[in-house]
Amino acid sequence: MNDLTPDDLLGALASRYSVGPKQLEAPAPTPEHLRLAAQIALRAPDHQGLHPFRFVAVAPAQRDRLGTLFARAAHRRGLDETEIAAARRRAHNGPALLAVIGRLRGDVDDVPVEEQWVCIGGGVMNLLNALHLLGYGAKVVSGSSVRDPEVCEAFCQPGEVLVAWVLAGTPTRSTRARHDDRVDDVLTDWTGAAPGAAA
Repeated sequence: MNDLTPDDLLGALASRYSVGPKQLEAPAPTPEHLRLAAQIALRAPDHQGLHPFRFVAVAPAQRDRLGTLFARAAHRRGLDETEIAAARRRAHNGPALLAVIGRLRGDVDDVPVEEQWVCIGGGVMNLLNALHLLGYGAKVVSGSSVRDPEVCEAFCQPGEVLVAWVLAGTPTRSTRARHDDRVDDVLTDWTGAAPGAAA
């Protein structure tokens, strides 16, 4: 890494795209690499050090248990047997699977909940970038499972919320952007007034 220039590192980060479960295979990130990625996640801006997020790794031996929870959640939503079976299989997506847990606090006046959400998003992005630089592919997914009470209870402590899942593994093909990057849409100069306001 000492031989890499800033441009090399920026180029590597610019090449990160989400990799879906069909393009992920073993090996999964090692426990050491997951710990390193979580350490990098902690570099997200975190006013007062609240740590409003944590990650829970679902071991291979626990995938069937999670599949049962997904299937029961699908049944409660009134899905048919084919859809319930598909929900059960989703617990086996990705060689590695992490739950993203939010720990939002409403009792810290200086750190509103919106700011804590920014920290959660920053932490997840840092995790994804770290996994990418380590040679892995990853994707964030959510869906109805993160809102199911039984699934949430299995992962969350009181006051926590299940935000999303992170799938990770070794990509089977190179990735590319699904949409054009338009930097001018996301970086502009302030003119002293709200957009569209009369000068």
